[in-house]
Amino acid sequence: MKRLVFVVTEDWFFASHFLPMARAAVAMGLSVAVVTRVRAHRAVIEATGARVVELEAERSSLNPMAAGYAAGQLAAILKGLKADIVHCIALRSILVGGTAAAMAGISGRVYALTGLGLMGARADVAGRMGRLALRQLIRGPLASKQTRFLFENPDDAIALGLDPADTAVTIVGGAGIDPALLAQTPQPPSPPLRVAIVARMLWSKGIDTAVEAIRLARAEGAAVELSLYGAPDASNRRAIPEETLRSWSRDGVTWHGPTRDVTGVWAKHHVGCLPSRGGEGLPRTLLEAASCGRALLTTDVPGCRTLVRNGIEGMLVPPDDARSLAAALVRLAADPLLVARMGKAARRRVVEGGFTEDAVMRAVSGLYADLLRP
Repeated sequence: MKRLVFVVTEDWFFASHFLPMARAAVAMGLSVAVVTRVRAHRAVIEATGARVVELEAERSSLNPMAAGYAAGQLAAILKGLKADIVHCIALRSILVGGTAAAMAGISGRVYALTGLGLMGARADVAGRMGRLALRQLIRGPLASKQTRFLFENPDDAIALGLDPADTAVTIVGGAGIDPALLAQTPQPPSPPLRVAIVARMLWSKGIDTAVEAIRLARAEGAAVELSLYGAPDASNRRAIPEETLRSWSRDGVTWHGPTRDVTGVWAKHHVGCLPSRGGEGLPRTLLEAASCGRALLTTDVPGCRTLVRNGIEGMLVPPDDARSLAAALVRLAADPLLVARMGKAARRRVVEGGFTEDAVMRAVSGLYADLLRP
């Protein structure tokens, strides 16, 4: 039996996005293990048929010594598991997992970049140098002849000097979603235009831009309200303090905290919003809102613009531009038929555009089969 090992920093991240990949690999007859920091999601991962192996590593640490120590630990784990393929999810796992795979002599590697994060969002010298260093690493010492690259948008492949059409590169529609579980629901009554952001409460998501845009739109007389669903990520340096989130809960903005009822959220709202400052892979929150038939309002950055075509599934505005976002809100609030039309187009985009769970799993299963081919 061939062995596939996923390397991912957090068990919650794997549980929220990548369980279908584990199920698909098990269905192929592979022995599957997930190496991760374990908190509260061991059981749901193991329910896929995968084994969970704990590796305690702090994902927010950029200390090379800590990363090197984690790579050494992981190399020993990979040798013990006798992995044939190592599938590293997200940037830090690629750096640590790729190093470990090289140390363990495992040539079958999948580097799944789920966004470039702050490195991708920065246009300054530090951002450019960071991308150059990453490009040299993953295409140099961390690469093997059997390394495959999995991206959620073509912009990230290009940023790392890879051709999206290259046979070693696969572009998938994020982690994929199940449109049967996230079904289209009727539009709620309006006015007001009800807008929701369902995401981790991070500055990088542009939450503050949305709050300011709501203030500006309401000052122009638009009947619009904003609901925030999500919690700060304590291990992320860009987390918004809870006191700030509470202070925003006035004048048309309400912070509800985290939710597990995504379909219930979209049943009560007209527009899915994510004013990201960049660094996204392909935001799941936009896929979920689109599947439920909601118009999308987001920024013209990699990942977001992969899903949303301006004027069709929703509207794209420049990042960090509250006035442009407010103007879009004013337009949408004045035209309920446009909002409904965009919502229907967004649903079609998910179902027909390669963004479903089935489409993504077929692509990933094909990638595994290619790596295992004699």
